[in-house]
Amino acid sequence: MLSKKQALLFFLGGTLLFSIIFIVMSIDTVSRGIPAHTHEENMTAQVIHGRVLWDENNCMGCHTLMGEGAYYAPELTKVYDRLGPDVMKAILTSKVPWAPNGRKMVAYGFSNEDAEGLIAFLKWTGEIDLNGYPATPPLKNKLK
Repeated sequence: MLSKKQALLFFLGGTLLFSIIFIVMSIDTVSRGIPAHTHEENMTAQVIHGRVLWDENNCMGCHTLMGEGAYYAPELTKVYDRLGPDVMKAILTSKVPWAPNGRKMVAYGFSNEDAEGLIAFLKWTGEIDLNGYPATPPLKNKLK
């Protein structure tokens, strides 16, 4: 058992240690340049319009993006690479609910402009350097 003095020293030492680690990691993140990882220079008005639509339609209520959001529907971080713009546009502009694997996606029936904005946003998101997230499934590598 630790005495009260030892417990206090243990607590203060741990707090100090992890505070230093947090500060060092924060400095490292900022010094590497967040815009370089996000490709902020590629953020166009169309990408911003897509982000606004993403928020207004609560897409994160069902989907995840960069690991954040709900887990009902598929992760969309690299959806542009998986499906391509033509399939994405067909899904987004459809007047009929899209139901892969028995889960229905609301038929938003977006206009071409809105669909292209969402596609541009998802393409931009997929190009962010996320240090290998989401990982390519090991089986996919063996099939190539």
